[in-house]
Amino acid sequence: MSMDKNYSDATKSVHAGMMENEHLAVVPPIYQTSTFKFRDAEHGAALFAGQEEGFIYTRMGNPTIQGLENAVAQLENGHKGLACGSGMAAIQTVFSAYLKQGDHVVCSEAVYGPTTTLLEQIFAKFGVETTFVDTSNLQAIERAIKPQTRIVYVETPGNPTLCITDIKGAAELAHQNGALLVVDNTFSSPVLQKPFLLGADIVVHSMTKFLNGHADVVAGMIVTKNEEQFKLLRKTLNLLGGVIGPMNAFLVHRGIKSLAMRMERHCANAQKIAEFLEKHPKVKQVVYPGLPSHPQHELAKRQMSGFGGMISFEVQGGIEGGKALMNNVKLCQLAVSLGGVETLIQHPASMTHAIMPREARLKAHITDGLVRLSVGVEDADELIADLDQALNTI
Repeated sequence: MSMDKNYSDATKSVHAGMMENEHLAVVPPIYQTSTFKFRDAEHGAALFAGQEEGFIYTRMGNPTIQGLENAVAQLENGHKGLACGSGMAAIQTVFSAYLKQGDHVVCSEAVYGPTTTLLEQIFAKFGVETTFVDTSNLQAIERAIKPQTRIVYVETPGNPTLCITDIKGAAELAHQNGALLVVDNTFSSPVLQKPFLLGADIVVHSMTKFLNGHADVVAGMIVTKNEEQFKLLRKTLNLLGGVIGPMNAFLVHRGIKSLAMRMERHCANAQKIAEFLEKHPKVKQVVYPGLPSHPQHELAKRQMSGFGGMISFEVQGGIEGGKALMNNVKLCQLAVSLGGVETLIQHPASMTHAIMPREARLKAHITDGLVRLSVGVEDADELIADLDQALNTI
């Protein structure tokens, strides 16, 4: 169906990416096939030459996958989407398409850990230099940009510190120096933040998180601003092979139907829980964009339509305090990842970053008592009661 760009996100979430199909099914069919046959030799030649629209091979395109790509692009107010096998496949594809030996990247220091590793350990081998800065400070971005800077890469809100980058300001700095602004919009989803409307050039997502919302798929997405970007990234993705399969694409597209509704509940629950945590005697600090105490609270109010479902907080007692909390929650699930309907909690110092030297961990802003909470859609008061009883064991 045609999608009016002025429709609300609630309506877009339900209908975006829907295409007519042979039997007029309300739910998009799953085209679980690796290849598509041609009517005749001339038809095949026309498809390969790009003279006729259609599908050849699922790595290069598939109706089920295309429906998902269109849905996210429409939600993001972008041009076209490219669905990938994971968020990291999306990020790697963007870097591979635009970076070459001698190029430079300015990247948020508060960014998904594997993004840092990809730049420092893989792209560095091919002669790409990266400078990691606090991108919530526009002056830091400006100082870091070099003549050979090709990409300014920001994740906002940042992981795990939830710092907020001024997307419009970062875009202006990037464009003044001939660079692209790439925004990882995973923590917000397109419902809460529209990077293209603020000047971004490319948007990426780990669809594993809020877009899918049900912790049962690993997937990524690239959204482009124009056809030139799309063609370059389509070719790069086809060659690298980091594509998504039809079944996973179907599941993510199904999850998106409830995205706007879920984000509303994530935000409401997180706000209530953050306010509770800020008053709890066993909590030293709470970082949530919806709290006036957040350093970029006013920017978040201007840039986002909601403050998201992610909370970082520091408990008393350091590592032992964090472990006590982890070992005593009952409703909150002790697991990594985020963005699902269930509330997930983790303590990096004793879990994901336990083998990292403490000095390096602290440099990455991962303190001994830091806890990351992905707030789900359960009853907020019951989540608060669970956190309260567990915090009281510290």
